[in-house]
Amino acid sequence: MSAFTPVQSALVSVYHKEGLAPILHALHNAGVKLYSTGGTQSFIEGEGLPVTAIENVTGFPSILDGRVKTLHPNVFGGILWRRDNSEDAKTVQERDIPSFDLVIVDLYPFEDTVASGASEADIIEKIDIGGISLIRAGAKNFHHVWMVSSRSEYPEVLSLLEAQGAQTTLEQRKAFAGRSFQVSNHYDGAIAAWFAGETKPFPGLPGERRALRYGENPHQPAWFIGNLDELFIQHNGKELSYNNLLDIDAAMLFCAEGGEDPTVAIIKHNNACGMASADTLSQAWDRALAADPVSAFGGVIACNETIDEETAAKMNDLFFEVVIAPCYSVAALEILKSKKNRIILESQPCEWPQHLVRSTLNGVLLQARDSHRDSEADLTVATKRAPSAQEVDDLLFASAVCKHTKSNTIVLAKDRQLIASGTGQTSRVDALKQAIQKAESFGISLEGAVMASDAFFPFPDCVEIAYEAGIRAVIQPGGSIKDQLSTDYCDAQGMAMVMTGIRHFKH
Repeated sequence: MSAFTPVQSALVSVYHKEGLAPILHALHNAGVKLYSTGGTQSFIEGEGLPVTAIENVTGFPSILDGRVKTLHPNVFGGILWRRDNSEDAKTVQERDIPSFDLVIVDLYPFEDTVASGASEADIIEKIDIGGISLIRAGAKNFHHVWMVSSRSEYPEVLSLLEAQGAQTTLEQRKAFAGRSFQVSNHYDGAIAAWFAGETKPFPGLPGERRALRYGENPHQPAWFIGNLDELFIQHNGKELSYNNLLDIDAAMLFCAEGGEDPTVAIIKHNNACGMASADTLSQAWDRALAADPVSAFGGVIACNETIDEETAAKMNDLFFEVVIAPCYSVAALEILKSKKNRIILESQPCEWPQHLVRSTLNGVLLQARDSHRDSEADLTVATKRAPSAQEVDDLLFASAVCKHTKSNTIVLAKDRQLIASGTGQTSRVDALKQAIQKAESFGISLEGAVMASDAFFPFPDCVEIAYEAGIRAVIQPGGSIKDQLSTDYCDAQGMAMVMTGIRHFKH
């Protein structure tokens, strides 16, 4: 951690005063000189603390009903001057500009004013000019200035003052500065959305906003924020829906796991009902469809190479909503366009976002994407029998499918073909039973198949059921305190089991 930099003076300009008093007293007790404006100055005086009016710094009164108070070189010079720059030091000394080592701002409540149904005039008056400028100045000069830009930071500020006095490290100031620019970005986004007439959720989100026909159900309004034209060329069909977009995203992620081999993924409700890699795309289609031709009806299909005439002719026998591929032969395109509502997308090279965002409760969750694909290097053989080369290939294929399938999930595969999966079950045993039942319903033998699990087996029941169904190799993360029970059962039956140490939950 870097050395501490003392706070000798603070500029305080806030709209809401709640939670501020303890900070002011802590600063005063530490010998920090306080400067302030208007209502904040009156509040500080009401706390019995000495404070210097900002007018005494600028030599200019607040004008235009308070619209202009702090916008002055003596204020911004005191924030922005670089303490390690001799020319800056000379300038502030010659012009008698005070230093501000700490700036505390709480912006006008623009969003609350809009939400209250206030008039346009009242809303405009709640667009903060001086405050947002102070935030950007203080955050920019974080090497020398501590910028506090939100009431939500007051407890942390008070904690720091109590723990280390009126001084901060560079790392601490940089963290506050980063959050300050987030405050600025959100505030400006809300203002821009209001001027654009947006009354939709999350108005501050950047990007083009496209209204969709509806959400998951017809009574739910929905939008897509982003640029779909960068991702696809649409050759045919109706406008993309909310559910289409979710399934397209899932289909492309599943299909990408096929690597360089011709691969087809068939998706329903974000899960793969069919997926296979083969020597040709036509063969991959046959094998993907065979796993569950019933669920494939009305699905979304993704291919990782050019769809040729032979494959298109086979596909055309099935009703499906969307097909995505990097290219189509002329003949294939004509065949697929025979259904006027069928959506035909030509995918363009793109990079997937490395983070996922999801609204939850009264906020959002942000996490890094699960971009880890299990490889041979990740495998630890837990049993006496090691899997064969063919089994390893199938185990890694099954694990890749498992990663994109809703938890709890079990995936059964053989010869790089998804045979069946149990998806979104509250019990891992139920997921396995669902997968076995589905394979049996289509007359698919599980002899010699492999099993993948997105998380560890808490008991040996899954490997017991799997063995009875004909499965002879298993891949799972491991990590249960009862791993040995599953291992012992596999050893007794001559099964191979590998552990990766990587869990792949998906909720």
